[in-house]
Amino acid sequence: MLSGKQKRYLRSLAHHIDPIFQVGKGGVNDHLIRHIEEALEVRELIKVTVLNNSGEDRQEVGEELSQRSGAELVQVIGKIIVLYKASKDKPRIELP
Repeated sequence: MLSGKQKRYLRSLAHHIDPIFQVGKGGVNDHLIRHIEEALEVRELIKVTVLNNSGEDRQEVGEELSQRSGAELVQVIGKIIVLYKASKDKPRIELP
């Protein structure tokens, strides 16, 4: 569980990165989760965009992505979801 200070720090780091995944009308599936897990291992901090045609609640999508991928939900703002998970092999982000 991340503290408020840690979430603020991660949000500041995430501000400058671009979303690398999109959740569309297909919703959240196993294929997407596997790719998110792989990206989190390499990058530790990623953004996911929820498209307008998804039809799902963005907060619920963020919670489902974080639960199924084992990541922490940092932020859901607008249509952007920010996820964080420390790398097992090479942790790059040092939390305050």
